[in-house]
Amino acid sequence: MQKYPLIFLFSYLFVQGIEYWLKIINLRYMKQHGMDIPSVFKGYIDESLLRKIHAYTIEGSYFSFLKSLFGNAVLLIFLFGGLLRMYNSWISSFELSFIFSGIVFFLLLSYGSTFLSIPFSLYNTFKIENKYAFNTTTLRLWITDFFKSLMLSTILIGIVVSVVLWLIQSSPNYWWIWVWGFYLIFSLFIMYISPYVIEPLFNKFTLIEEEGLVEKIREIMQKAGIKVSRVFKMDASKRSRHTNAYFTGLGKVKRIILYDTLLAKMDHDEVLAVLSHEAGHWKKKHVLKLIIISEIASLIAIYISFRILQTDLLTNLFQIEPDTFFAKIIILGFIGSIVSFPFIPLGNYISRRFEKEADRFSYELTDNKESISRALIKLSKDNLSNLYPHPLYAAFYYSHPPVVQRIESINKFTR
Repeated sequence: MQKYPLIFLFSYLFVQGIEYWLKIINLRYMKQHGMDIPSVFKGYIDESLLRKIHAYTIEGSYFSFLKSLFGNAVLLIFLFGGLLRMYNSWISSFELSFIFSGIVFFLLLSYGSTFLSIPFSLYNTFKIENKYAFNTTTLRLWITDFFKSLMLSTILIGIVVSVVLWLIQSSPNYWWIWVWGFYLIFSLFIMYISPYVIEPLFNKFTLIEEEGLVEKIREIMQKAGIKVSRVFKMDASKRSRHTNAYFTGLGKVKRIILYDTLLAKMDHDEVLAVLSHEAGHWKKKHVLKLIIISEIASLIAIYISFRILQTDLLTNLFQIEPDTFFAKIIILGFIGSIVSFPFIPLGNYISRRFEKEADRFSYELTDNKESISRALIKLSKDNLSNLYPHPLYAAFYYSHPPVVQRIESINKFTR
């Protein structure tokens, strides 16, 4: 193997080593502190529940570690063991058109990745989630979801790959700007139609009609000055007992979605606290800010990619023949995962800032920090969330502030 591919190989192994080290210190930290009840949780949890959280976190971490090792082994064998070279030659031997070759190339890789993940998905769903009384998915529903997801990914990959390759073929010198613009428009389009087309493929959404709650929701949204088309309940309980809530859609079709599991376990004030937090993300324009940040980063990345892909550097380094655009994309994606690694904590830092702003908005809207805290405590209990993540691990991977710190901050809110 040549010198430069080895540099990329060792760089990737170094990055993965950091990730595994962070997981290890996170587990050790939890084992050291995990049986101490945080002051903000006293009266809400006991040692029995802490042991369950402890066991769930450990088992989930070991499973994630094994899944990651398998995925990395497959990737490295594919790139450095000659499989990419053979696969590239095999696709090229059919002598298909540029666009159709690309569709076949990326679709088959997508199918391969999907089918390799099946054993892990089954084990996680029917072993780990069953063991901790989360799973409510039947095998029939899992199979149905699998084929729906496969069909959806086939359609989306087919559309994206065909349009992108057509733009590249039509404008060889300026495709980077056209591809960036297409991704932006396509992403916004998917966000817009998702509540009507994609999400109903997997879940049933019904208007919240609980007596008294609807009036309170309308009052709190009016107070916030936010026009939300509707607030829906999602039948999450047919798959899992985990609880959550989220915003979806854009423009006039933006909606707040509350899991039916969340509605079943929280009182009205707690539901309003969660809903106000989600509304805070829209009021503070967090979605818009994230889109702007991601699109600026995407534009820079696509331009750099364009400059690299104009050359034969990547395929020459990895000794790929024939020299195809598709093989270059795979190699570039691999290198990109190494280069982008240091930016993970930055992205999560921004996300945590937004979460704090949404918490503050929820408090200012409801003037009820006790309900916000109770809602977070219930969410943590219901999801068996680790109460003692290592500070470095949390700084690197947590998109939300650790729940204990988050509740402590909320309790300090004043007008």
